Amino acid sequence: MDATHLDLSGADLSRADLGLALFCPSSARGVVLREADLYRANLGWSDLTGAVLAGACLVKAELTETVLRDADLTGADLGSADLWAVDARGACLAGARLAGASLLGGTRLEGADLRGARVERTSFQVVLDERTSLQGLHGSVFGPAFVTGPDGGRELAGSALESWFTERGARVEVIASSTDRST
Repeated sequence: MDATHLDLSGADLSRADLGLALFCPSSARGVVLREADLYRANLGWSDLTGAVLAGACLVKAELTETVLRDADLTGADLGSADLWAVDARGACLAGARLAGASLLGGTRLEGADLRGARVERTSFQVVLDERTSLQGLHGSVFGPAFVTGPDGGRELAGSALESWFTERGARVEVIASSTDRST
């Protein structure tokens, strides 16, 4: 399916088979893609603000600079997905599977809900804040992450990032990488 430059805002595409679909760029604000198959779909540079992707398969999906603000990705499978510079502020990723995913380029997760999500060797160079819900997040990540706060923020890596996760109810091992610069 080629949805390039289409306006899919508000459409209900629940359970649709959209594997390998091309959405970049498109407007899909509030689109309902509940339990849709988006395997290897390219959603780069698309606006999915408020979209419902609960239970969707986004395995190996391309999400470069996608806007997922306030989107519902509860229980979605984002295994090996590429999320470069994604704006997912306020998004719900509770119970999502992010094994092998790449959240890079300062992907924004301020105020996002990651409760019970699973990470496994996930590249996690993201922006977090005190409103980011991490209770029950579990697995392993490569950092560093940037944590914003009243002081402007700081980069955390290694044991410092692991401790920050633990203090918020997460059980995440931070795997050392060559890009880790702070602790």
